[in-house]
Amino acid sequence: MASSSSSSSSLAISPRKLRSDLYSYSYQEDSNIPLVINVLASLIERNMARTERIVKKCSWANLSKAITTNMFDCHEIPDLTIQSYLERIFRYTRAGPSVYVVAYVYIDRFCHNNPEFRINARNVHRLLITTIMVASKYVEDMNYRNSYFARVGGLTTKELNNLELEFLFLMGFKLHVNVSVFQSYCCHLEREVSIGGGYHIERALRCAEEIKIRHKEERGFSQILARLTL
Repeated sequence: MASSSSSSSSLAISPRKLRSDLYSYSYQEDSNIPLVINVLASLIERNMARTERIVKKCSWANLSKAITTNMFDCHEIPDLTIQSYLERIFRYTRAGPSVYVVAYVYIDRFCHNNPEFRINARNVHRLLITTIMVASKYVEDMNYRNSYFARVGGLTTKELNNLELEFLFLMGFKLHVNVSVFQSYCCHLEREVSIGGGYHIERALRCAEEIKIRHKEERGFSQILARLTL
């Protein structure tokens, strides 16, 4: 897979730009690619580079025993860089920047829960489309169907459905991301691209949580009203 790290690293990224990106993000058709996508792509590329160094030091026998979580492996590696793949997902789904932060939280949790798993060129695309779809369902109020995400990601609907189900079970269905966790991962993304200074970008996720709470309250009120009218 060709690397886009050179193009990502040449991008001028600052805390102020990232903060503005999440606070004042526009969903217009001509809106720019969220900066968090560039940061996430760079981070994953470096993770894959570390994996390649580990592979070179391990024997194939030991490696085959170590990597047993191969649910995301594909037979043919897609001819798309991580950066291009994330941009494709954004263009067709318009998922907000906070979705990519939460997807990164899920990827990190998945790797911790499955220490034998290593991100590589064979599994990274399926891992990304699955985690972004699940994160979108958690963060966004309205979402596309799995069949649409599958077309965007280059999978069949059945493949993506199976990946989502296996992913959820391997995660123990622990998908909640509170504001403090969200903020800490944002700061981690900042540190990974060697940016100085702290900032807070929890507002988008807090808004999503408030919407969910309001919907629960509305459903509770409707149930009470229904019982009163019986």
